[in-house]
Amino acid sequence: MPKKVGIENWRKKRRQEYLEMKEFRYYIFCEGEQTEPLYFNGFKKLIEDNPIYRDMVLIQIEPCGAETMRVISQAERYVKDNHIEKGQIWCVYDKDSFPAKNFNGVVSRAESLNRDNPLLQYHTAWSNECIEFWFLLHFAYYTSNNHRTEYISFLNDKYRELGIGKYQKNNSATFDILMNKGNPKLASRYARRIIEEHKNLSPADIAPGTKVYELVEELAKYLPEDDRKRFL
Repeated sequence: MPKKVGIENWRKKRRQEYLEMKEFRYYIFCEGEQTEPLYFNGFKKLIEDNPIYRDMVLIQIEPCGAETMRVISQAERYVKDNHIEKGQIWCVYDKDSFPAKNFNGVVSRAESLNRDNPLLQYHTAWSNECIEFWFLLHFAYYTSNNHRTEYISFLNDKYRELGIGKYQKNNSATFDILMNKGNPKLASRYARRIIEEHKNLSPADIAPGTKVYELVEELAKYLPEDDRKRFL
């Protein structure tokens, strides 16, 4: 038993040393279990391959399989269980058909938590109504408040035009397709314009709208130069 305790203490010490090396820390909690984690894993891979930043940046992606308020609840639990005291906590979630109270409540909860520790800040990368709205902005400025099936139909048409079949959720190639076939820089510009035009409305009332661009721009800072230029 003492030997096992010694190993556990050694592991904790090594992990602490590893974390201390990382000046910039991002913990990303995704509502979806595949689509969003696979997309953000594209950033993670490129950053970890970038010799300039790979030793400075920590990106931890956690699929939640939960919606709205449950996403931030799981984030809070993870932070507490792992004694995280520094970094950025990002909650990535969709409006879908969930109540406006819950959807808006994530932002309110994040703002409340951010008063506790200036070194540990919570952020909300929401989409109304779904992550596919962020994806389609890579190809066009779009402001029609439609059901997610319309956004997917739009992506299907665009994918076919590009000769790459059709859009599929849970596709590990989505990040590469959007970066190389779409225009990430324009997508951020379009998303920001929509938010600014509705800045006095709650997230649930900005339809369609998304703040995923804020997380994307944050991560893009650490990409290799040629890739970074596509985003910033």
